[in-house]
Amino acid sequence: MVYRSRIADKVLDTKLKFFGATLIDGPKGCGKTTTAKQRAKSFVEFQDEEKRNAYLTMADTIPGRLLEGETPRLFDEWQDAPQIWGAVRKSVDDLQQKGLYILTGSSSAYVNTPHTGTGRISTMTMLPMSLYESEESNGTVSLGELMEHPDSFEMCESDLSYDDLITAACRGGWPNSIFAINDVQAVIARDLYSRLCEIDVSRIDNVRRNPELANRILTSYARNLCTLSTYKTIYDDITSNRSVSEKTITSYVTAFKKLYVLEDIPAWSPDIKAKTNIRLSPKHNFTDPSLAAAALGLGPKVLSADLWMFGFIFECLCIRDLKVYSSPYDGKVSYYHDRNNLEADCVLHLSDGKYALIEFKLGQREIESAAKNLCRIEALIKKSNETSQYKMRLPDLKMVVTGTKVGYRRDDGVFVVPIGCLKD
Repeated sequence: MVYRSRIADKVLDTKLKFFGATLIDGPKGCGKTTTAKQRAKSFVEFQDEEKRNAYLTMADTIPGRLLEGETPRLFDEWQDAPQIWGAVRKSVDDLQQKGLYILTGSSSAYVNTPHTGTGRISTMTMLPMSLYESEESNGTVSLGELMEHPDSFEMCESDLSYDDLITAACRGGWPNSIFAINDVQAVIARDLYSRLCEIDVSRIDNVRRNPELANRILTSYARNLCTLSTYKTIYDDITSNRSVSEKTITSYVTAFKKLYVLEDIPAWSPDIKAKTNIRLSPKHNFTDPSLAAAALGLGPKVLSADLWMFGFIFECLCIRDLKVYSSPYDGKVSYYHDRNNLEADCVLHLSDGKYALIEFKLGQREIESAAKNLCRIEALIKKSNETSQYKMRLPDLKMVVTGTKVGYRRDDGVFVVPIGCLKD
């Protein structure tokens, strides 16, 4: 199979240039090992059954011996032999070189190690493939270029229909599903979901959990996808007609977060006068839209007839893609919502201080109200700056990301950009 370039390639190249070792974590099945192997010149795979026992014995006794090999040297699923962490850290200290080692693991971020590796081992989180990486977005609009030079944008046109977006969301950004034939794509995503509930949620921390309860918890999260429903709402949904303790539910949710299945979107709390009126609870989300669709038992045919429901899954897809596209710029995603229902579905901050206010709207009808929302938030910041000692930066970009065909710049300065046109 020919390797399809990932945006994570750029991030990994930067990490290898400046750090002795790089840890790639992220959800199982997103392509971490394949991407790492494009840069590695030798590797140790702890999941290789023919060599596993020998590797683990060596890791227990003389872990430094496993470091012998051409660099960058990859340790895949390194958490199976956590002694490797200390050996890698010491080697980086001793050799004082960059780009020596790559470590990958789906749950490695939660392994207890005697040393943090700060300054020696850098971490990057890899996500499932974006629409641009799966070659469905035409990539005519660069997020980085739009943030840097917004005046250069004129218009764009997406090649994707609603049905195309629905199919992509149900299939997900999993490389195995993307490269499969059409009839098998959704099956692979659903199988991944079933494995999460039946096996992985227990294996992540060696605590036996009930697959049925795991499924109910994910289903409740999917019902409240990209909303500010309270934890009590989810708890009541899960425990209706059943007795389950809050502590038990919390342990399942924590396990799914360790597996990079669930991810809460934090609130953005800008230093403006309405600060006490801003919602601060996290927004519920999945790492990939296919997991939400699978939790709800929804396929392309059902969602094609229910675009209201797909709107929430579409937002999940957009957040995934924006995280991928902004990863070379160390992008961070949050949201804004105040008691007057003034909101931005996404606030995207880059490492250089630039930030964007973004709304997600599947169709054309809601673009007008979304654009006005973004302009009102900008006006609120301007008003606060008039009386505040500390002036807050105005947004560098106001954008409505849509599932429509045509993108353009409005007279109020808001950019309307189809998700089928974006890239990093």
